[in-house]
Amino acid sequence: MYTGYEEGSVTTFEKAAAIVAKIGILPLATLIPEHPSLNGLTKAENWHTGSELDPWSWRVRFPGEGLAGYGKFVKKKAILVSRDWFPAFVAAVGSNKSIEERYNDGLASREAVALLQIIREHQGIDTRILRAEADMKAKEMKTAFDNAVTELQASLDIVISGVKERKNAEGEKNGWSSTSFETVSHWMEDNGLSTFEGDRGEAVAWLQSGMSDIWSPSAIAWTNKAFSWK
Repeated sequence: MYTGYEEGSVTTFEKAAAIVAKIGILPLATLIPEHPSLNGLTKAENWHTGSELDPWSWRVRFPGEGLAGYGKFVKKKAILVSRDWFPAFVAAVGSNKSIEERYNDGLASREAVALLQIIREHQGIDTRILRAEADMKAKEMKTAFDNAVTELQASLDIVISGVKERKNAEGEKNGWSSTSFETVSHWMEDNGLSTFEGDRGEAVAWLQSGMSDIWSPSAIAWTNKAFSWK
């Protein structure tokens, strides 16, 4: 872990938000060498308690309050990217081709195309409704659905925008909450973020410049390799 932060030292959302804003990218779980994670920074006993000290609940406050983009953006792992870094991150990691073009080039799955079309029309749609709309509710379709949703996050087409609580007919919470999704462009516009002015190379350089002051060399090297940056 980067030596600027001690394990278990973060107990409030506000402190976590300040760290995300400072270092730009914070994985939920240990991922980047010599770099903090939300799991490592917080106390294990606070997770999944449902209290305001629960880091699991913070993960959706970040996108909900416009403080960070959230999704499985690298190696199928969830990370938070600060609002200041997010436009450059999208330009550096996302595709400059539409998903329809990528599908025609063999670079996107048919399921991902179908899901993105639905999410475009129903911003903030939750997982259960998305599976139903895509006719993928059958148990044997779950893996294909999960893979397509992860694919769309990795290509920076969508972000996780929050969670929807499952409720019964009386309006009482009933069962596990469900993840909801929206397009990257919709989330950015909703939160007053403009697209990065520059090409992919300039976006990469912008991010690397931000990393150089506060990230360890090992963390920078890992990230460059993970995203195939020079």
